[in-house]
This record gives sequence, structure tokens and C-alpha cells, in this order.
Amino acid sequence: MIEQSNKINVLLNQLFNDSKNDHYKIMKGLAKSAFRSIQPIDFKDVYLSISKEQGTKLVALIKEKNLKNIVEFGTSFGISTLFLAQGILETKGKIITTELIESKAKRATDNFKNAGVLNLVDVRIGNAMETLKGHDEPIDLLFLDGWKDLYLPLFNILAPNFHKQTIIYVDNANMTASKAFLKVIAETGKYQLESKFGGKVVLISIKE
Repeated sequence: MIEQSNKINVLLNQLFNDSKNDHYKIMKGLAKSAFRSIQPIDFKDVYLSISKEQGTKLVALIKEKNLKNIVEFGTSFGISTLFLAQGILETKGKIITTELIESKAKRATDNFKNAGVLNLVDVRIGNAMETLKGHDEPIDLLFLDGWKDLYLPLFNILAPNFHKQTIIYVDNANMTASKAFLKVIAETGKYQLESKFGGKVVLISIKE
């Protein structure tokens, strides 16, 4: 297990190095908004990944809470998924991850193969509202890091699979659409919200 975790770390370092030009690619994608609404395809070459610190804390969270059944919205090139895989190597869990853009999903799948964790990851390509439709297994961790406008509808279709120990990890919680989603969740009175990383992340748990 240690050897496999080290293998993941080597690949993660390569991917983070490759993602250093994300800023310029994001600006290029945003420039298209002058002519039309921004779309996911505008960022097909952008990692849009969590930070190394987030990843390290995420692995620790999975181990500490013994999280096994993980659903991820927004695979991208697989950086966050690789951190999730590092965690479930210890808890002996599994990951379902979904990505809208096929080219990204294929790159991510290659990364999972290279890291030796493809057997732990079910990669689904397409709109998450379809790829996760009908999901009927318990969810220990829901990792939200995809298109922000889908956070709420996706949350609602997966909520029947939550249990008392379920954690919902909301990345980019400081973005406008994410804030609107969190406001709706808070107003239900059913959930507890905990801010992390200066508000970039919010952890949602079910109130006792």
C-alpha cells in the first residue's frame, strides 16, 4: 500500500507541474464569455484542480472518518480523484467519478492506469445528472467540484443516499453559484456547514 501511495504521489507531482499554466488557459476560456455564456468545453485543457494542501487534508479526512463509498462530481484530469484513491487504499473503498468532457475523462483514465488505481475508480462520461441518475448506494463522501450550477440539483438527486455520517465536500464554495447553493442547503435546517481554507471549501454534514 505504501508503494502504491508513493506511485500516486509521483504522478500527482507531475500533474501539478503540468497545471502551472492553468491561469493563462483559464483567461483564454473566460475571454469567450464576451461573445456568449461560458461553457464547460471552454476549459477542456484546464486542470481546475484542488491544491496539494487540500488533497493532503482530504486523504486524512477519508482515513480519519473511514470513508469508503465516494462519489465525485468533476473528474477533470484526475488530480482530486487520485487523492481520493490514496485515502481509500487504506479504507478499502471505491470511487464513482463523472466528467462531462470526454477528452478529459480519457486523460484521467490514463492517469488512473499509470497510478495503478483504475480498479478502484468507476469513470463515467457525460452529464452528471444522467451518469448519476438512479444511484441507490450509500454515499460516505460526495465531492462536488464540477459545474457550480449543478451542485443543487445533483445534491437533491443524491440526498436519499446520504446517512448520518455522510460528508459533502464543496470546492470553490466562495463562487457566486456555490454561495447560492449553500444558502439553500443552510435554510433547510437539516445540515451543518463548516468553512475551510478561508472559505474556498465548505464541508456539509447532516445534523444529529
